[in-house]
Amino acid sequence: MAGSWFPDTTPLRISPDYRRLWVGNTVAYLGVTTTTVTVAYQMYQLTGSSFAVGAIGLVAILPFIIGGLYGGALVDHFDRKRVALITAGATWLGALALVSQAMLSLNSQLCLYLIVGVQSVFVAVNGPARNAIIPRLLPRHALAAANALSVSATALALALGPLVAGVILTWQGVAAAYLVDALAYTALLYALVRLPPMPVVYGENKGTAPGFASVLNGFRFLRQAPNLRASFLVDMCAMVFAEPQALFPALALGVYAGNPSALGLLQAAPSIGALIGFTVSGPLHRIRRQGLAIVLAVAGYGTAITFAGVAAIGAPGLLVLGVVMLSIAGGFDMVSATFRFTMLQAAVPDDLRGRIQGLFTVVVVGGPRLGQFLIGSAAMWLGEPVAMVVGGVACAVAVGVTTAFNRGRLLRYDARDPSP
Repeated sequence: MAGSWFPDTTPLRISPDYRRLWVGNTVAYLGVTTTTVTVAYQMYQLTGSSFAVGAIGLVAILPFIIGGLYGGALVDHFDRKRVALITAGATWLGALALVSQAMLSLNSQLCLYLIVGVQSVFVAVNGPARNAIIPRLLPRHALAAANALSVSATALALALGPLVAGVILTWQGVAAAYLVDALAYTALLYALVRLPPMPVVYGENKGTAPGFASVLNGFRFLRQAPNLRASFLVDMCAMVFAEPQALFPALALGVYAGNPSALGLLQAAPSIGALIGFTVSGPLHRIRRQGLAIVLAVAGYGTAITFAGVAAIGAPGLLVLGVVMLSIAGGFDMVSATFRFTMLQAAVPDDLRGRIQGLFTVVVVGGPRLGQFLIGSAAMWLGEPVAMVVGGVACAVAVGVTTAFNRGRLLRYDARDPSP
């Protein structure tokens, strides 16, 4: 029905290629989240050091940045199906390498870092390639619904992946947990193999080699694209100022009276909120003022994080309120992510989509890590609950400032006439 609040599954019904790709992405990401937990678990088993576990993220971030920037140029200059298939295949080989080192009991910290670092390069290229393929499979009016489906799949994987990893690690061990990722990735490989060819569609950038000059062209386009630039900056407001995951262990073990179950609730709450948001996401595809929706959603996210911090100040009796607020924040994040992806796919010329998606990958990878460092540093001086309140308020204020500097152009963005 036209007015239904239920999720819009039109993209799954009208495009078999998109349907296979969505299923493949969902299954593969479940495997990826399982491996993320397993790598951390194995590293701690080997070293007994939380620093060594934290260094996994540092090892991955530089390859992600390089892969995101230069990989986007590759996506714009070669057949996108081929780029996605090659990088997915390389990622799958990385999963098999993790299985092998576990089965051979290499017990090497360096080996784990090396596999994660190399695999990160291919993951960083594969993401922009897959996202740049979607507008070739669907009409523009179906992109918002498609991105709501994608965001919900990510939230589902984030919620279930750690549970799957925990069960398999308990019953079968590290090698079996890595094997889940290798098997899951075959679903994505199958979906990519079944895609039609995705040849290059050259625009103004014909003849530019996929190197540094091509990457610079992406930055030049973004400099002349006020709506996209503002959407990136608004997204950064949430990631830099109000990324609370680094506070959850201290909140659970300290503020909430050492309640171990509180940590699981806090970690799962944003993903659960995103999934709940998806169940009533039907009207999203009818929203035309998508820039306004992004601004309101990120401001709402910051407000929800603020109240989660207020609940923590009143702990331990307000744990439920804190979890509810984090779930609401997850719902707002789902709305914001849906429209950010939609703007990227609709407003960017086809021959630049890979590079702009690559830049977005860099923002998504680097922003949360910087945000967790900042809020963790603030917690050293203010305490975790107050740091969360300050971060949430800073997010909401920064959204207002960013929108003002954009002169309200993002607020006027209309999906019927997408202008970058």
